[in-house]
Amino acid sequence: MNPLNHVAIIMDGNGRWGLKYKNSRNAGHRAGLNTVEKIIRETIKNKINFLTLFAFSTENWKRPRKEIDYLFNLLENFLIKRTEDLHKQNIKLKILGLKKFSPKLNKLLNISEKKTSKNTKLQINLALNYGSKSELINAFKKIKKDKAIISEKNLSKNLQTKNIPDPDLLIRTGNTKRLSNFLLWQLAYSEIFFEKKLWPAFNVKDYNKIIREYRSIKRNFGNI
Repeated sequence: MNPLNHVAIIMDGNGRWGLKYKNSRNAGHRAGLNTVEKIIRETIKNKINFLTLFAFSTENWKRPRKEIDYLFNLLENFLIKRTEDLHKQNIKLKILGLKKFSPKLNKLLNISEKKTSKNTKLQINLALNYGSKSELINAFKKIKKDKAIISEKNLSKNLQTKNIPDPDLLIRTGNTKRLSNFLLWQLAYSEIFFEKKLWPAFNVKDYNKIIREYRSIKRNFGNI
């Protein structure tokens, strides 16, 4: 049985679900947040130590401003209402990406990270304004600035995921089969599962089914 220490998820399909069932993309984003809560609880039940959620990419700035504002408002409300609860549950929150948001959201993100920084039950890495290509370029720039040797070890320690193990498993919902500039270096040997369901429809049963399938895979890492 394969050990499972880190699950990464591309939460795709919120807008499409909202349009299909509620005639509103924003309704889909709101429903998607409920799915996040369920998956966090189930991740803890499965004793998985790291959960990385792709919430907003560097490319998502191309979306309509009203939708972006709604997304960030949802996040602000979540942080205001749930940071204390996350802390009580011994959950750590870490942000991956560039914090170039409103002063209010930046402040809330910093407060949540600081308050939960020493928690150990589960680490949630929230990828916001994140793009893997930019992350890699910035890592190479740091190596060059430090006049260090270019190596896998030096590159990894200059990524935003420094001290975070690479994902064992990547799940992408929404019936789309691509990585979308997400953790391109870190996913080199991850098992990848593409799920047809849109993110708000993804449930605990679906999650556990994928986990069981992952555990049954023979992982060779280049060996026989």
